[in-house]
Order: sequence, then C-alpha cells, then structure tokens
Amino acid sequence: MFSGIIADVGRITQADNRDGGLRLMISTGDLDLGDVQIGDSIAVNGICLTAIARTSDSFTVDVSRETLQCTVGLDVPNEMVNLEKALRLADRLGGHLVSGHVDGVGETVAFTDLGESWKLVVRAPHELAKYIAQKGSITINGVSLTVNQVNGDEFSVNLIPHTLMQTNLKNLRASHRLNLEVDLIARYVERMMQKEVS
Repeated sequence: MFSGIIADVGRITQADNRDGGLRLMISTGDLDLGDVQIGDSIAVNGICLTAIARTSDSFTVDVSRETLQCTVGLDVPNEMVNLEKALRLADRLGGHLVSGHVDGVGETVAFTDLGESWKLVVRAPHELAKYIAQKGSITINGVSLTVNQVNGDEFSVNLIPHTLMQTNLKNLRASHRLNLEVDLIARYVERMMQKEVS
C-alpha cells in the first residue's frame, strides 16, 4: 500500500525488452534506498512494481506485458517518473490509501495557471467516471489529489506549487496521458451494493 505522497522524481535510465515486457533501471535522485530490500514494492508513476536489484541511487524492476497494456509512461526512455516506497505501519497517511494498481488511463484536457495554483482537467475512461466524486480522492501518476469538480467523464483538481515542484505533473500538456487509480472505498461500496441486490 501507498499514500500517494511522492518521495522523489526519478528517471528511466534503461529499458530492455523481455518477452513482451520490460526490465527497467530507474535512477532515483534523492530517494534513500538504504531500507529497500530485494522484493520490496515501489510505486513508479502510480504503478506498484517489485525491486529485483538496487544500487545506492537506482533500482531495477520487471514490468509485465499486461501492466504495459493498461498503463502509460513506463516504455519511454529518459521519462521522469514519480516514486514512492511502500508504506510502513508506523508511517503517516498524508494522502489516502493507494494500492498501486492502475484502474485506467486518462487524458489531460486542460492545464491552466490560476496564479496561486494550477487547474488540471482530466478526461477519465467512461467506465471509471462513476467512481470519481466531488471532494473524493483520485490518484494521478501516483499523486494523491482531491477532486474539485466532476462533469460527465471529466474531472478537475487543483495543484499547488509544492505539488508541481515535487512531482512530474509540472511537465503536463494537452492530450498528455495519465495513470489513474480511483478511491478504493468507491470500489468496495459498489461491491457491497451488488451483493445486496443479488
């Protein structure tokens, strides 16, 4: 599990094809990997991946074909990626509970400078839109954010300067594709409602 509070922005420094999947080496910049063991989970742009090797400033992961088919941003050399180590029981939950399992890929509709913040409008896949609620939580490229408005399949969030500085969201542009994970609670509520109906 993760919190959606990004610890560092890294870079994909190597991407090797492996039977339709990829083996990635990711440079971490300032992220402390001293407590990361082989087999630990690290969220990369909101995607939970398993460290199979590491150095003091990089780690290596394998990405399956299936993961590549339902996410974006892992097959681009030199791509900047948001990084977060898995939560420990003693950690603060500053964002919201994030599984690292991407539900779908959204698209940037608008990214507007409001002066004190930036407004990001995203079009979600139609089948995910029903899980996105005003003032609810959403994860975009691994970043925990609060939904401000919902209009059909589109929703908006506000990004403060600190969030932009600490994440790769500062590089967004129109039609940029984004990894989305909806709030876990919405999924469980839907499942409970289905059980009551049947």
